[in-house]
Amino acid sequence: MDKSSQASRYNPAKEIFALQPDFADEVAAANFPQTILRYRNDRAAASVGLDRLSDEEWLRHFGRFEPLPGSLPQPLALRYHGHQFRVYNPDIGDGRGFLFAQLRDEAGRLLDLGTKGSGQTPYSRFGDGRLTLKGGVREILATEMLEALGVNTSKTFSLIETGEALERHDEPSPTRSAVMVRLSHSHIRIGSFQRAAYFDDKPLLERLTNYALRNLYNEEPGNNAPAQLLGRVVERTADLAASYMVAGFVHGVLNSDNINVTGESFDYGPWRFTPYWEPGFTAAYFDHAGLYAFGRQAEAIHWDVAQLAVSLRPLVEAEPLIEQLERFPELFGGAMARRFCWRLGVVPSGDVNSMIEAAVKGMAASETQIDRFFHDWRGGEPREGTDYSGEAWAPFREAVAGIEPSGRKEHAYWSDAAPCSMHIDEVESIWSAIAERDDWSPLQEKVAAIRRMGEALGRGPEVP
Repeated sequence: MDKSSQASRYNPAKEIFALQPDFADEVAAANFPQTILRYRNDRAAASVGLDRLSDEEWLRHFGRFEPLPGSLPQPLALRYHGHQFRVYNPDIGDGRGFLFAQLRDEAGRLLDLGTKGSGQTPYSRFGDGRLTLKGGVREILATEMLEALGVNTSKTFSLIETGEALERHDEPSPTRSAVMVRLSHSHIRIGSFQRAAYFDDKPLLERLTNYALRNLYNEEPGNNAPAQLLGRVVERTADLAASYMVAGFVHGVLNSDNINVTGESFDYGPWRFTPYWEPGFTAAYFDHAGLYAFGRQAEAIHWDVAQLAVSLRPLVEAEPLIEQLERFPELFGGAMARRFCWRLGVVPSGDVNSMIEAAVKGMAASETQIDRFFHDWRGGEPREGTDYSGEAWAPFREAVAGIEPSGRKEHAYWSDAAPCSMHIDEVESIWSAIAERDDWSPLQEKVAAIRRMGEALGRGPEVP
């Protein structure tokens, strides 16, 4: 990378070395037959001073993984364990990805550039370490939509097609391959702490706790650092669970190795947006028991955070950890109220919980889609030309009467006949255009439409 081409705000880091030598393994990226740039997120790149890279520089760093100056000299595959569908698995870790670089954004936050599909690592087991191009396209769509809807999410930073034909049992094969880079506020997971606890590695547990507080929460560890950290994770993950519900999003695989200790959503496999407020809606075809169904996501995330508490137990007595865990339900309720009102475009007032309950019942009884409801009722009044006069909507009409709008509806998006949505049929249509005709315009148009919606909604609610 030509340093002269970079804005002054490029600020490399390598704080992850504070967790070594027991936290990660040095690895090398696969040598791909091709590197064809398919997507670069210049909005995200601008936040870390990398938006001025030429396409060739971009390919060198994010397709062939030449180190970014001043950051990590070699990629690191992180070690972690985790509960997968509540079964403990000590044989996982970064199996098809690695931590490529660390750097700080304009606000000084420590961020990670991590990969997916970058080749085999010591934790690949029997996997090929690769990513399908379709999987990368789906992650773009998920992260763009969630960001627009105010969810604290990783950003899909880059997608490069790599010229390999992959065999997969759950989609038509052979299929095209890709390597993806995501920008995240850390890759430290609950599973990272679980692994340290599994090996009774108290020094690593202490380093992880202090690292997370100092580098991810900008706090100095206090007299009870484990409980201090758990409290922050409880706050962030309760907000994350609420943000999923208000977005109508189902992550699909809320295993403890997929829960970031910053509460940032990441790693999108079998995700879906549910069209309707259907608590039993699942995203993963293999989630036969509905463990991670739409309506059970708060329960699942709370359970995962309890595993963090168990992992911290070697460092502290149980009581302060239990006190923090018990805050989750109330925090989730508060986050639901705050986020529901934000998307509806109203100032929280009165009995917001009753208003939400009335809205959910109205959507269910009238078979109104989630995105349609929030579009039609923006600002607390129904759109002109819509009909919500039925009995199913009477409690909501009463609950929302006189509520104060929180913003203007001057953006042209609010005059659109239909809301911007991201349901499975549209995902498949976008992919079909790529697979059948190598036509990337539907994806580009959808990303533009999502960002337009995000502009209309405005900045999401403050994360705790």
